[in-house]
Amino acid sequence: MIEIKNLTKKYGNKTVLDNISFTVNSGEILGFLGPNGAGKSTTMNIITGYIASTSGSVSIDGIDIMDDAKAYKKKIGYLPEIPPLYLDMTVREYLEFVCGIKDADTSCIEKILEEVRILDVKDRLIKNLSKGYRQRVGIAQALVGDPELLILDEPTVGLDPMQIIDIRNVISELGKKKTLFISSHILSEINAVCDRVLIINKGKIIAEDTPENLASLVSGKNKYLASIEGDKEKINSCLSSLSGIEKFECKGEGEKGSYDYIIYAKNGMDIRRELFKAVASLDMVMLSFKSYDVSLEDIFITLTNEKGGEEQ
Repeated sequence: MIEIKNLTKKYGNKTVLDNISFTVNSGEILGFLGPNGAGKSTTMNIITGYIASTSGSVSIDGIDIMDDAKAYKKKIGYLPEIPPLYLDMTVREYLEFVCGIKDADTSCIEKILEEVRILDVKDRLIKNLSKGYRQRVGIAQALVGDPELLILDEPTVGLDPMQIIDIRNVISELGKKKTLFISSHILSEINAVCDRVLIINKGKIIAEDTPENLASLVSGKNKYLASIEGDKEKINSCLSSLSGIEKFECKGEGEKGSYDYIIYAKNGMDIRRELFKAVASLDMVMLSFKSYDVSLEDIFITLTNEKGGEEQ
């Protein structure tokens, strides 16, 4: 669907994008992550044709914007971080206006209103809508012209938890029909809706894979969370004596009379039986024990720290 080759963007001596290459497959939902100043917005602005690159190429379905800009842009629906809304128009009036700009038939409006669940507010002024509804109107304008690719820049920024869930559901439904390229700082959102994640930092791509496969890049396989009831010194002595434990950290008090620990096993060893038996033999109680699940937050923080340092 999208093919980025050796894309570079410079402003004077400052390199914002440094020779990046990647693809977005047809029908895929790709999450685009990176700290502030990483190059996310610059990449999206180049893909949409808003700004030009210094070097490199971008094509959609084999069409390069430099060869046929009109055909290229017809394939894209774009929601910038701040939706381009005219607040004194009703929702329907605004979408009719967008149809005129995109040379699209207004007969598509009813279907779009239903898709983004704003049919009930179609005759209301946009300025009187909540931020969540305005965001849906922004998604609606991106759908005008029935583009194959939707580019969404921070689609849930500034929304409350219920509004985030609503927009996330809309995005999930759209992902069944279209290719989506989503930039977001809300990592749980990316984890919930995206098939693949691409992480950029300081203008370079530092990771690209499924959320599950990226988790293997961050230590967590041999890491466990445990809550043990007993005397803290006694617990520490017990954990220190076990051959399968590489190290451990006490994270503080848990329930009354218990302590929470992060425990690291040696070389993938299964320490459960050894640990449970040792704790029971000392008249202590294992209240909980589970594997440490590596989150997208862990992956993001680890990779951006290791492969890019501080934010620019």
